[in-house]
Amino acid sequence: MSHATDIGADRLPAMSRPRLDRLFRSSPPGEIPRGTGEGTVLLGLGPRTNAVAAGPARRLVRQGKVFAVDGRELRNPVTPFGIRAVRARVHRDASWPDGGACIVLDHAHTALVAHRIRDEVRSVGRAVCLGTVYGGRRQVLDFSLTFRAERTWNS
Repeated sequence: MSHATDIGADRLPAMSRPRLDRLFRSSPPGEIPRGTGEGTVLLGLGPRTNAVAAGPARRLVRQGKVFAVDGRELRNPVTPFGIRAVRARVHRDASWPDGGACIVLDHAHTALVAHRIRDEVRSVGRAVCLGTVYGGRRQVLDFSLTFRAERTWNS
């Protein structure tokens, strides 16, 4: 992934929501991810609050994302068993808050449960993406994806 900054995933939980928003706006889209990205919920409320929220969120619903080899689709592992149940289409598009290029993870036509969810991601460091989740047009929360190993699947 290409990146203008080199922010480690470990620094993101300490950032406020406005700082995460500024970082997202100033970062390039990077390449469409491939493989497994470990997800962390970022509430923008400081490291302690993020740590309290991240554990249960990762175990139950926000375990990361597994991108297809061709980069056109992903699956979200959910439940404590990591079932890859929620699909999304992946493509480049304009970001809602600033109109700049980003990678869109669109659940509108692929996920019954999450059909109103749109994620936008940009590269903020080596193998680290910062993402924003929208429910409808409302920003709900931020997250990071860290890519450690290139485990992929074919659709």
